[in-house]
Amino acid sequence: MTHAKPARAPVAPLLALCVGYFMVILDTTIVNVALPALRHDLRAGLSELQWTVAGYTLVFAALLLTGGALGDRLGARSVFQAGLAVFVLASLVCGLAPNAATLIVARLAQGVGAALSVPASLALLRTAYPDDAARVRAVGVWGGVAGVAAAAGPVLGGVLVAVASWRLVFFVNVPIGILGMVLTARHVPAPDRRPRGLDPIAQLAGILALAGLALGLIEGGHNRWGSALVLAGFVAFVAAGALFIAVERRAGDRMLPLALFGSRPFAGGTAIGLLINLGFYGEMFVLNLYFQQVRGYSALLAGLALLPQMGVVAVGSWASGRFTSRMGSTRPTLLIGLLVGAAGLLGFIATAGSGYPALVGPMVAAGFGMAFTMPAATTTVVDNAPPDRAGIAAAVINAARQIGSVIGVAALGDLVAGPFLPGFRVALAVAGAAFLLAAALAATILRPHSVDPISRS
Repeated sequence: MTHAKPARAPVAPLLALCVGYFMVILDTTIVNVALPALRHDLRAGLSELQWTVAGYTLVFAALLLTGGALGDRLGARSVFQAGLAVFVLASLVCGLAPNAATLIVARLAQGVGAALSVPASLALLRTAYPDDAARVRAVGVWGGVAGVAAAAGPVLGGVLVAVASWRLVFFVNVPIGILGMVLTARHVPAPDRRPRGLDPIAQLAGILALAGLALGLIEGGHNRWGSALVLAGFVAFVAAGALFIAVERRAGDRMLPLALFGSRPFAGGTAIGLLINLGFYGEMFVLNLYFQQVRGYSALLAGLALLPQMGVVAVGSWASGRFTSRMGSTRPTLLIGLLVGAAGLLGFIATAGSGYPALVGPMVAAGFGMAFTMPAATTTVVDNAPPDRAGIAAAVINAARQIGSVIGVAALGDLVAGPFLPGFRVALAVAGAAFLLAAALAATILRPHSVDPISRS
């Protein structure tokens, strides 16, 4: 008697969701190399350039919880499609912008589109791949696409600016976004939804808290930490954060039930997501400065120099999903990825004054470690929430990661404000310590005898 082989998971839903996700992540890195041309054409000042880059990330992070809540209430597929549509329209406005003010507003609108689409994409993956092993592999591919997009951004942006105009950096999103919308409409099933309140007070409080934290951290890196603007940001963070917790502790149908954090895997995976982005994106920020300020590379050459680190991200994410599927738990994947990543980040300390070839090994280890860890952390969080809360769970882990990025860039960037190489080494030590702390959390919170983190709730 022969046993039938299990049916292979369909590829089309994953492809459709990854196209949209690729576009969102591409715009976190593609704009940087276009800044000199953009500054010349639009006569933009330094602060306007900073808002062009930071505004997108800040709105993206601040609205992720709102995007997740809307996906759970209105349907993840509808919200995903709406997010892509907003992103495409905002990209058109960016490319046609006659001045810096218009460009900044359109970049903020891109952040809205990203915040709507990313949590919904993870919720849709959960519906499209109900089998645990298939879903873990799909999340690994999804994470790998993020790595490819982030790595392609600086190179693609440099090519588009060199051969045509900085405006193509934004116009390139239009065909990508439309393709993602068409594929989603044809191939991605809509999950069941449960009507629930939108909880506007909690959403506003969450937005204000994250915006205040980001404002305080970013401005603190450029101005005095005791300045009025920085203090106002931190006061807003504390006050709005306290209001958010107070609102969410009330009985009823809340946007983010705090009981979710009673799950050790959920809380631990969220903390790990914050720490890995703090270390990795903080390191990537100072490493880019190192290539340009210490080694004298152009922006495009610096982007190419980062390819050993960013290019391995796709491989690490794909391998993460396969390995977690075989192991049946995310704990071994997290420990391996975090320890390899820490070794790479700390390895920079010894090689900072050496030639470029000596940096390749630490870059590969840091990139692989981050990529091997991220899908497992995402799976841990999303799969330890009830199915009807998949969207908000995806928003939690992505918001935590974006907050980690803001903290890492601000804190590690501040360390290199003085003499560069000594500060560079301290910054890398901090980044490596963040990965080691995340490994300690994985070892203690995700114990082998605890509830399997990839089992469905």
